[in-house]
Amino acid sequence: RPTPNAPPAQAEVARPSRAPGAGFGRPAPREDDRDKRFSDANAGKAVSRTRGEPKRREGRLTIQSVAGDGDTAERMRSLASVRRAREREKEKRKGGSTDAPNRPREVVIPDVITVGDLANRMAVRGVDIVKFLMRQGMMMKINDVIDTDTAELVADEYGMTVKRVSESDVETGFLSDAVDDDATTPRAPVVAIMGHVDHGKTSLLDALRTTDVAAGEAGGITQHIGAYQVRTANGETVTFLDTPGHAAFSAMRTRGANVTDIVILVVAADDGVMPQTIESIQHAKAAGAPIIVAINKVDKPDADPQKVINELLQYEIIGEALGGDTQIVEVSAKAKMNLDGLIEAILLQAEVMDLKADPDRSAEGVVIEAKLDKGRGPVGTVLVKRGTLKRGDIVVAGSAWGKVRALLDERNAQLTEAGPSVPVEILGLDEAPSPGEPFAVVESEARARELTEYRARVKREKATGGNQVSLSDMMSRLGAKKISELPVLIKSDVQGSGEAIQGSLEKMGNDEVRARVVYSGAGGITESDVTLAKSAGAPILGFNVRASKQARDLADREGVEIRYYSIIYDLLDDMKGVLSGMLAPLQRETFLGNAAVLQVFDISKTGKIAGCRVSEGVVRKGAKVRIIRDDIVVLELGTLQTLKRFKDEVNEVPSGQECGMHFQGFQDIKVGDYIECFTVEEIKRTL
Repeated sequence: RPTPNAPPAQAEVARPSRAPGAGFGRPAPREDDRDKRFSDANAGKAVSRTRGEPKRREGRLTIQSVAGDGDTAERMRSLASVRRAREREKEKRKGGSTDAPNRPREVVIPDVITVGDLANRMAVRGVDIVKFLMRQGMMMKINDVIDTDTAELVADEYGMTVKRVSESDVETGFLSDAVDDDATTPRAPVVAIMGHVDHGKTSLLDALRTTDVAAGEAGGITQHIGAYQVRTANGETVTFLDTPGHAAFSAMRTRGANVTDIVILVVAADDGVMPQTIESIQHAKAAGAPIIVAINKVDKPDADPQKVINELLQYEIIGEALGGDTQIVEVSAKAKMNLDGLIEAILLQAEVMDLKADPDRSAEGVVIEAKLDKGRGPVGTVLVKRGTLKRGDIVVAGSAWGKVRALLDERNAQLTEAGPSVPVEILGLDEAPSPGEPFAVVESEARARELTEYRARVKREKATGGNQVSLSDMMSRLGAKKISELPVLIKSDVQGSGEAIQGSLEKMGNDEVRARVVYSGAGGITESDVTLAKSAGAPILGFNVRASKQARDLADREGVEIRYYSIIYDLLDDMKGVLSGMLAPLQRETFLGNAAVLQVFDISKTGKIAGCRVSEGVVRKGAKVRIIRDDIVVLELGTLQTLKRFKDEVNEVPSGQECGMHFQGFQDIKVGDYIECFTVEEIKRTL
């Protein structure tokens, strides 16, 4: 049969016959015609096939092949083969290799690395590295971790050099070490309002903001840090942080002091210096922030500002009137008295500090608070310390990262950017970051993933190591004395509140009982929370959150208790009561009397009966007894089951009389034993 490129053979003029053996095709050709046809076909093949063309193209029918144009057939090579040939020519002209032009020649390898990560850095397939390791006798999967020596062995196999670095080097350059000395743009002062609970911190900020936030606070106490900006009458801007005053929120007060320029210490004129006032002074001094004292509630009849000033002297807070450098302002948040004087004191202190920042650099700052919003996902409240945070920036905060989808101020208004000293809520993170974590804008998603994966791995390793140490310590303590634990699961509206509750619960226990937080997170109570609580045997404590209907139904079916709270006082009091109920009661002994065993009778139905004489006090039926033999206690806490005087059962036998005693479950009584009789009273203990 001729090939498609061969010229058509001569057709037979005669029609095919139906002679036997001729078949249904054309009649058998003559011998000279067959030879001519084959020679013509071979000639056609020689013309149509280009040099080096694959054999697989023989059967392809194209317009050029039908036309028999040999020059056109020369141009029928595939476009891909032409491109490959051109790339090879370029590489030869450059003097480079033609194999894997994009493969790096040097690989940066940290202390530990996964097979998949090594493959990405080497630009090779992960399965090829797995096969190579198998040939070396190492059965590895793509997510398994290998050491630096093994990674170097793999790199050598592919002809690459290795640069070893410490894994912690990924943190290098995350935060800028340079101080904005050359910055010329003034920035707003960041002011933390601190002090004891119920001394009027939030009310003072309300008066400055002319809004009513305190009315929305459960129980009138601040549950988490609020960040606000206030514009003064002369156009100046001041950023305020309102920190909680309750003892449980110590960590949040620490964060408030560490990120601020100025601390306003609110002290009630009718209450004076209190424990959280002292703690706030210590936090402010540790952070190096100057203090402005605001003596609040001066409009009350029993207000005594001078007493407050004198009490502050012992904590080295000396007012300007006494020759010190601390500004003291008397105000009333409720009556809105002398608020202008407080603002003037803040602006004066800020002017002395000469606060400036560079807004033209990438943003850095600190996470003030974080929560998990049902409609918006993870939400972080951040304070920009330097640079400008813009929508679309890639932000890393702790082990959380994401592209900023939205910037919101305290009035829930959308912003396109936030400069220095501006508090904003950011949306777009993959998880709620931990409060107090520094955040920074990075150049790429790859850099963000590298940082967060390293931090998450370090956190897991620390948690594992900590559990191992605490477990061995726990086993040794369990061997000495049994420890009762109350497992709890905490869900709160924001991360900081959950952190405060967890810290307070962990401090609440002692050597006998303690609370163990199975999980603490922000957001509503979900079905997975109920499942976890069921497996741990823990109640769920919801702080300013509620459970979904599906979670409530599952909790009812599984018997998981869910408790809701909006005030931290109530939650801590309840847990203290539960832990106190788990304490073993205190046993108080009351001495009744002593008796000596004179004779032992063996009664077939009853067992051994001790014939005794009461030497002191009385012995009483049903009382507890302690039996002593040769100054050794042989029965510590027995029960006097039967007491007889002659043949009559009696309830009590006084001193100097004889009686018969039978002890519950104890038959090893002997002549000469000494019996102490007493009662035991159980007294409930509290933490």
